[in-house]
Amino acid sequence: MEKKRFSLTDRARSFKYAGRGIARLISREHNAWIHCFVAVCVVVAGLWLGLSTLEWAAVVLCIGAVLAAEGINSAIEALCDRVSPDYDEAIKHAKDLAAGAVLILATMSVVVGLLIFIPKFIALWS
Repeated sequence: MEKKRFSLTDRARSFKYAGRGIARLISREHNAWIHCFVAVCVVVAGLWLGLSTLEWAAVVLCIGAVLAAEGINSAIEALCDRVSPDYDEAIKHAKDLAAGAVLILATMSVVVGLLIFIPKFIALWS
């Protein structure tokens, strides 16, 4: 691989490509829509309940991690579909693993959310 010199123009271009990827994820991937809807609900609830800085850090990390995992999963699925449009057991295995990783992260994010929000709702209604 050829070693290229550092270039601010190339770095700026890479941010543009990454931004396009985020826009594509949010505009075209149905599961990302669900994650974004849940994220908005969590942020609104967090603002309403007055989360601490540490609680916000956990919430923001969970939201970012789930969306990033969904982006990776979507990229893997798109690449797999391009490489092997016909059914292939190995491709199915790779896609299932990627989807499973998103499910694990989303489930753990729900657990984090419950740990943060349940005590706040209990205190609110006590």
